[in-house]
Amino acid sequence: MTSRTHEEAQKNKEKCLRILGVSPSIRYAGKMNRFGRTLGGQLRKGVVPLFKPDEARNENFLEATRNQLRRTFEHSIGKTEYTLTENEKVKILTLPNEAFFYYVTLDKDTSPEQIYKIIGSLREIVKEEHN
Repeated sequence: MTSRTHEEAQKNKEKCLRILGVSPSIRYAGKMNRFGRTLGGQLRKGVVPLFKPDEARNENFLEATRNQLRRTFEHSIGKTEYTLTENEKVKILTLPNEAFFYYVTLDKDTSPEQIYKIIGSLREIVKEEHN
C-alpha cells in the first residue's frame, strides 16, 4: 500500500469512527466507492456483524448499484439525499455522494426521531468532504 493510499484509508476509518460517535444506535459505518468496495469501515465495539464477509460484499455491491441506478432519475426528481431501509433485524441508511456513499446500519429499535437526528448529523459530516 502506498503512503497516500494508507493515509486515505486512515482518513476514511477516522471518518467512520466519527460517524459511530454520533449515536450509540449506530452499529456500523462504512464508506464505499461507487462499485461497493469498502474504502473504510468501523463496527461499534461489542457488535456482532449480521453479514458474513461474502454477504457484506454482495450487499455493498447491491447498494452501490441502487445508488447508480437512482442517478438516472436525478434530472426528474433531484439528487438522492439519503435512503433508509428497514429490515427485521436492522435499519440501513445510505448517504450518497458523486464518487462514494456512506453505508450506516442502525439498531432495529432506533426511533424515527433518533433516525432524523442521526441523518442530520451525518449529512453535516458528509458535507465536509465536499468543501
